[in-house]
Amino acid sequence: MLYPRESPSRELKDLSGLWSFRVDWSEQRDAGFVQRWYRQPLRQSGPVIDMPVPASFNDITQDPNLRKYVGWAWYEKEVLPPARWLQKEAGTRVVLRIGSAHYYSIVWVNGVQVTEHEGGHLPFEVEISNFLHPMEMCRITIAINNTLTPHTLPPGTIQYFKDESMYPKDYFVQNTKFDFFNYAGIHRPVILYTTPSAYIDDITVTTDLIENVGLLQYLVSVRGSPHCSLTLTLRDRDGDVVAAANGSAGELKVLDPNLWWPYLMNEQPGYLYYLEVTLCAIVNGEVLEDKYTQPVGFRTVRVTSTQFLINGKPFYFHGVNKHEDADIRGKGLDWSLIVKDFNLLRWLGANAFRTSHYPYAEEIMELCDAYGIVVIDECPGVGMRDSANFGNRSLQHHLIVMEELIRRDKNRPSVVMWSVANEPASELPPAAYYFKTVIAHTKTMDPTRPVTFVTKTNYARDQGAPYVDVICVNSYFSWYHDPGHLEVIQLQLDSQFENWYKTHQKPIIQSEYGADAVAGLHSDPPLMFSEEYQTAVLKEYHTIFDQKRKEYVIGELIWNFADFMTEQGTMRVLGNKKGIFTRQRQPKSAAFLLRERYWRLANESRLLSSQHDNACFPPSQAFKCT
Repeated sequence: MLYPRESPSRELKDLSGLWSFRVDWSEQRDAGFVQRWYRQPLRQSGPVIDMPVPASFNDITQDPNLRKYVGWAWYEKEVLPPARWLQKEAGTRVVLRIGSAHYYSIVWVNGVQVTEHEGGHLPFEVEISNFLHPMEMCRITIAINNTLTPHTLPPGTIQYFKDESMYPKDYFVQNTKFDFFNYAGIHRPVILYTTPSAYIDDITVTTDLIENVGLLQYLVSVRGSPHCSLTLTLRDRDGDVVAAANGSAGELKVLDPNLWWPYLMNEQPGYLYYLEVTLCAIVNGEVLEDKYTQPVGFRTVRVTSTQFLINGKPFYFHGVNKHEDADIRGKGLDWSLIVKDFNLLRWLGANAFRTSHYPYAEEIMELCDAYGIVVIDECPGVGMRDSANFGNRSLQHHLIVMEELIRRDKNRPSVVMWSVANEPASELPPAAYYFKTVIAHTKTMDPTRPVTFVTKTNYARDQGAPYVDVICVNSYFSWYHDPGHLEVIQLQLDSQFENWYKTHQKPIIQSEYGADAVAGLHSDPPLMFSEEYQTAVLKEYHTIFDQKRKEYVIGELIWNFADFMTEQGTMRVLGNKKGIFTRQRQPKSAAFLLRERYWRLANESRLLSSQHDNACFPPSQAFKCT
């Protein structure tokens, strides 16, 4: 699926802003369908409020019932498409694209259902040209349902309480087994965009390196006309043409290409070329032209039994886990927050993050490509803790989700590995077939990248680990295990690594570790929940990391980049406090500790690289922590 970009043949209309909004408070949550709210303006069937898009709806009002609402929520927007889009002689397609809506969506245009989609965190789109009329408003209605079942990703259950002496009539709650708040809403931009009636439907690019020659294999799919020609031009960052070709499939060669390198691994991280694809097609005797530009990064990825190689060089992940989470807007896309987070990542010296525990916005992924931030791209397979989550129905949906994720992110040089789940109950017998199937399907879709899932299962009982390329393991020694006992961390962590490596002979990433810290809470000697205890935990882990990264440990990702909201509970005080930054992006003591460590690791990597290839960096120049 192509990311929407303007070109001489394509226009965009962003529908971000205020939408009319109403939730369905009926007992069965079905009044909107019974009364056909989509057949007329939403305000005519009852009261509406303004709701910003993109945003989660949960924290926008003062209504506590809306914050924890489960069921159908209805959005509506009236827009006036430009008249030129609707001129028949122009041969223009108009496409409605929803960046992400959580969780199940049904879409109507002028009262006619045009599409539906299962799953949050990923885009979906539909052509709506036939439902538009010149000089008339277009009414877009989107109903979303945030209910999670044992077969959704992520899964959940609805629990009903029938004791009316203890609970109101028909009382129920949504239960989940993941530790973040189940925000709901239209979380990413809704746009209208146009293409000619014959158009570039998809582009797939893969890159390779043979000595000093960069190879770019391409495949372009076209719809709307069998009579067409394709011209491809590859330009460098300065706009100079470096290669060209014709046809829907082939290979471009670039001599001495600028490679796509991770942040702090090269003086020009995130170097991108731009593949301009031009389609000329004949439709009803007329010549139509469509243009699309696809960013491309020349880089390779390879995994050995002890290393992760990018462009043939050992790469060590020193980064973070994140969440799409912030005050008020919840998981809603916010450009100010995105840019702030990337500035903090670069200040920190982080070169990577995992999209815990769902695909992040395409806008975020665009910046990863441009800045050289390496990404472990994770699907929403989190909270899979019950045997019901491993049946055929769940499996089929999981395969579809991976297909959608790969179609979206397959061309991104920043994405170096797919993660198909986080902390599943992979000790259960059905997990073996389940993950063997999901991982094999993922590799069929994309044979160029390694595949993993993140585990907290005992090394001897994990049924899915034999099928991954990299072991990603989460552990919280002296926090969830032996809380308060810092002295056990090094012994337990060393045993963890040794057991996993001896069993599977695969490189290992410490994909989560950390401790909660309430900002401003201090204690000496270090006690749990103080900033001092959080930094003490990290130091103990780092001692073992420094030993094992000389052998087979290839990365460390702190949990978490910033504090984030969770469901209410006795273990959580306004959310999870394991962030090295607060939810408002202010640093705790651990942020400065990690900053010093990550810049030191970057300089060590630079020195190792320069021993093999002094073209990567001037030999006398080290990265500075400024």
